[in-house]
Formats: sequence, structure tokens, C-alpha cells
Amino acid sequence: MKFLEKYYPIILAFFSFLYSIFLWFTGNQMEGIYVGLWPVTILAFAIAIRQRRNDNN
Repeated sequence: MKFLEKYYPIILAFFSFLYSIFLWFTGNQMEGIYVGLWPVTILAFAIAIRQRRNDNN
């Protein structure tokens, strides 16, 4: 359980990346570009949330 708690943002970002590749190669280039921005956002929010949690301790 600790593994998922620690690495869930990376797993979500990876699946989002795969989904954007799938969209791109199925002919939905604009949607693929849009979804391709999600991994960066997911990882940025995860970093910000973890920093806030560490500040409270």
C-alpha cells in the first residue's frame, strides 16, 4: 500500500502519456496534444501537495 501512496502520481502521469500517444496515432492530434499536457500538470500538483504536507510536520 505504501508503494501506491508514494508513486500514484507517476503511475497516473504514465497512463496519461500513453493515452495521449494513443490519441495522436488514432488521428486525434489536437486531443493528443491536450492530453499530453496532463502528465506535467499531475506531477507538478503532486510535488506541490507533498511540499505542503512536509511544511505542516
